[in-house]
Amino acid sequence: MKVGLFIPCYINQLYPQVAIATLELLEKLGVDVYYPTGQTCCGQPLGNSGYEEDSKGACQVFVENFKEYDYIVGPSGSCIYHVKHHFDILEQTPEVIKVRNNAYELCEFIVKVLGKTDIGASFPHKVGLHKSCHGLRGLKLG
Repeated sequence: MKVGLFIPCYINQLYPQVAIATLELLEKLGVDVYYPTGQTCCGQPLGNSGYEEDSKGACQVFVENFKEYDYIVGPSGSCIYHVKHHFDILEQTPEVIKVRNNAYELCEFIVKVLGKTDIGASFPHKVGLHKSCHGLRGLKLG
C-alpha cells in the first residue's frame, strides 16, 4: 500500500508539528508513506470564499500530485471533505475519481482502512473533544 501524505496549507504554515506527528504515527503503524513535494493547497479557501471556478487550478494540481497513490491521507476533515465533495468541478477523469475515492482523514484511514481501533497510545489527562462539522456531517465520522 502506497500512501500519499497530504499536509494542508494551514497545517504547513501554522502547525508543522501536526504534520510531523502524522507522519510518525503512520510510519509507526507500518504504512509506506510518501510526501509529494509539489503539493499545495487543495483549493478549499478559494471555493469557500465564492471563487470555486478559480480553485480549479489548485484542485488539478492536487490530483496531479496524488494520482499515483493507493490512498491519500490528511490530518484535516475539512480539506479531505473538499477533495471528496467539491472536486466535482473538475472533469471526472479516472485520475480525479481515484483521488476523490481514496482520500481519507487521518483517523478515518486508521480505523476504516488499517482496521486499527487501538494504536497503543495513552494520555493520562482529561480532555475535551470537539468533533468537527466537516467530519461529522460531511464525512460521517461521528
